Amino acid sequence: MTMDRRELKTASGGSPSQVKVWDHLVRVFHWSLVGLFAFSYLTGDEWKQAHFVSGYAIICLLVVRIVWGVVGTHHARFSSFIYSPATTLGFIRDSIRMRAKRYIGHNPAGGAMVIVLLAAISGIVATGYMMTTDAYWGVEWVEEVHEVLVNITLAFVALHIGGVLLASIEHKENLVRAMITGRKRAN
Repeated sequence: MTMDRRELKTASGGSPSQVKVWDHLVRVFHWSLVGLFAFSYLTGDEWKQAHFVSGYAIICLLVVRIVWGVVGTHHARFSSFIYSPATTLGFIRDSIRMRAKRYIGHNPAGGAMVIVLLAAISGIVATGYMMTTDAYWGVEWVEEVHEVLVNITLAFVALHIGGVLLASIEHKENLVRAMITGRKRAN
């Protein structure tokens, strides 16, 4: 990977200490999706209008992120973090043993989680939208699929948080802070 000099933040000794990884759009998308998903979950049965508005906002976020995954900055592009199943499974095996390779951008498990979460949340908003149409209003299987996808997504979110904590411990870096600041340790 080549780094632009503008991406490096030098330490007081003049050596590169941090690299910009997550651009502003990726970080805003991530934390907006976290907030909107939580809000949608909490308002689903209690405040329908707010739930609908939140769902439409999530649709907009997904569209922007998918486009940015194709044309965005290096670490935002899907091509930079989609790995083969064998590589991903090998990475997970190495992570469990606390000897996984460190990646500047998404590691193979993190990249797979991005795709899984985008797909699951896309399914949630698709079935949510379907429930607002005349054709699917009150159709039980659509509501059931919507609820199942929400519950599966919650499990994936828990797994994602666990993976972030594991990688943060294993590689001795705060990945939550990196998703706030956009910067990670260069080496």
